[in-house]
Amino acid sequence: MKQFFVLTLFPEMIQQTLSHSIMGRAQKEGHISVEAINIRDYTLNKQKHVDDYPYGGGAGMVMQAQPIYDAYQSIAEKAKGARVVYMTPQGRPFTQRIAEELSQEENLVFLCGHYEGIDERIIEEIVTDEISLGDFVLTGGELAAITIIDAVSRLVPGVLGKEDSFADESFSDGLLEYPQYTRPPVFHGKEVPEILLSGHHANIAKWRREQSIIRTVQKRPDLLETAELTAKERQFVERLQEELQETE
Repeated sequence: MKQFFVLTLFPEMIQQTLSHSIMGRAQKEGHISVEAINIRDYTLNKQKHVDDYPYGGGAGMVMQAQPIYDAYQSIAEKAKGARVVYMTPQGRPFTQRIAEELSQEENLVFLCGHYEGIDERIIEEIVTDEISLGDFVLTGGELAAITIIDAVSRLVPGVLGKEDSFADESFSDGLLEYPQYTRPPVFHGKEVPEILLSGHHANIAKWRREQSIIRTVQKRPDLLETAELTAKERQFVERLQEELQETE
């Protein structure tokens, strides 16, 4: 069972969000566990403050090292050897490859910051990874941690029920996913591609691969640099790009 530990000021946000749908079922079935640790429980002052003014001046407040460190120590034995992920705009951008990397870990600890950030010394003391969802700033790290826990959990055996449920999804091989259709066969005059109704699995697989490449060229050409493509597929990409340039 994969264990996630979240150091946070809002444990109910973590617990409530991850208690529904697939994530909730995965916990009930014992594939994953999620434990939220309230950093505020480990402050030493009566007011339960976990922040203070930054040395050197400046706007906002900074989370103190002591309560974060003590909160971490409370689960250190259970999370022994775990990577500690700090959610920060300064971290490396999160990708499916990182999700796959983290899914190989038995335990993961997430540190959710607030205010103007956390005391640099706690980063030096316990953090092993700094990860960002993108070039924007949230009010806290909880939503980012929840997102990564969800992405990583989907790769844990048993969570989705079938191992191949995520095998052909966007980014699994560096490409976007092909178009999906379901009943009815005709909707608002638009028909499901005939190839998908043929029952010919090899031709369907070929069509889906081509559609993934086409979509990636049209929507996320930046992914093509690292996508897993054959020499023939690279030539196909070049033709598509030339056609797009001609229509612009």
